[in-house]
Amino acid sequence: MTQTARSQNRYRVAQLNPRQPTTFELAPDADARAAIAAELGISALPALRFKGEIRPVASDAWEVTGRLSAKVVQPCVVTLAAVKTSLNEDVHRVFSPHATTPEGDEVEMRDDETEPLGSFIDVEAMMIESLSLALPLYPRAAGAALDAPEAEPDGETRKPFAGLADLLKGEDK
Repeated sequence: MTQTARSQNRYRVAQLNPRQPTTFELAPDADARAAIAAELGISALPALRFKGEIRPVASDAWEVTGRLSAKVVQPCVVTLAAVKTSLNEDVHRVFSPHATTPEGDEVEMRDDETEPLGSFIDVEAMMIESLSLALPLYPRAAGAALDAPEAEPDGETRKPFAGLADLLKGEDK
């Protein structure tokens, strides 16, 4: 049975060594980075690397710590020019068999770093999620700024609801 690149980035919990950390390093190739960029809706992803380890912690849980580094290209929200950003983020997650997925209409949100432990720990999915969360929401090119609203010719501040009371009464100015 051959393993695909996707399955090599998923670690079966039953096969992890409970006495020592399991190290991992992901550095997707150009095609994989292009697919991730398309999935996240960014222009390009010239570099991406996720390195860390999985280690056992108390109560049958597993802790994943790592460092995500990436170079991303996104369009500027003002000019649509390409904005290049370097990201360096620490990643920390705990997978616990005692954590449950919330269900129902009203649920209490669990800790952001603690997740339910399944049969696998998928470090590739963790890398993509961490990258998505680290992306700048409103990237701006150097010197890009929105134009200030034009002042009224008579110098007064515009009041958009000034005549609303008269309109509601049916009067016309």
